[in-house]
Amino acid sequence: MSSPSDIVLVHSSDLHIDHQYGPEIYGGVATMGLRVVLGAAAALDADAVLVAGDMFENNRLPEAVLEETAQLLAAATAQVVILPGNHDPAMQGSAHERGGLGDIDGVHVLGLTHYKAVHLEALELEVWGHAHRDYGDMTPLREPRRRSTRWQVAMAHGHYEPVPDRTKKHNPAWLIGDDEIEATGADYVALGHWNRPGQVGNGVVQAYYSGSPDLAKTVNVVRLGDAGVAVTLEPVRFDNEPQHC
Repeated sequence: MSSPSDIVLVHSSDLHIDHQYGPEIYGGVATMGLRVVLGAAAALDADAVLVAGDMFENNRLPEAVLEETAQLLAAATAQVVILPGNHDPAMQGSAHERGGLGDIDGVHVLGLTHYKAVHLEALELEVWGHAHRDYGDMTPLREPRRRSTRWQVAMAHGHYEPVPDRTKKHNPAWLIGDDEIEATGADYVALGHWNRPGQVGNGVVQAYYSGSPDLAKTVNVVRLGDAGVAVTLEPVRFDNEPQHC
């Protein structure tokens, strides 16, 4: 059972904001995925939103889409921590940089505003992760951080395999294994890259994919409190969906 003193986090990923892809799946609104995630966070009175990679479809988006994204984030009711993924790596001229997301109060972009970790002092929470910085392969959960706060969340954008064979040719890129999840020692690992939600790992550390809002139709709600860590899936509703009486 949750308590009023619990920290509430909303975890999503793979929003793929885009002037072409977005309108095709969201009924004409490029930023609909972000809108429903921030709307769910507001309805839950969440303390923070975690976007675990691929918020943008690519780094070549037009200014109008970036401005709309920045306006939505500026109006967010919660702190927002963004991890750039393989579609929108934190490189020079990235969508995050051109959109001025690092200048918005309460918005934290790993690889842009923070090298590896965001410390949300009021929540006694550290969120860390390795941003994708280019389009090459890397290990998303390498070099776990020593805990320095009451609560710690790790973020990673990549492909989970229980025991990755990194010597195999033609591997999926950005591999995440059970040993790396466990080595974080975190209270929660927020994962992105898969379009469907699901729990992964060996159970020592709670690790979940959120899936993309358009396919999952949910966000992950993570509650951190005296009773421990609780994870539930909260349905989201899109403005272009019909009302049901």
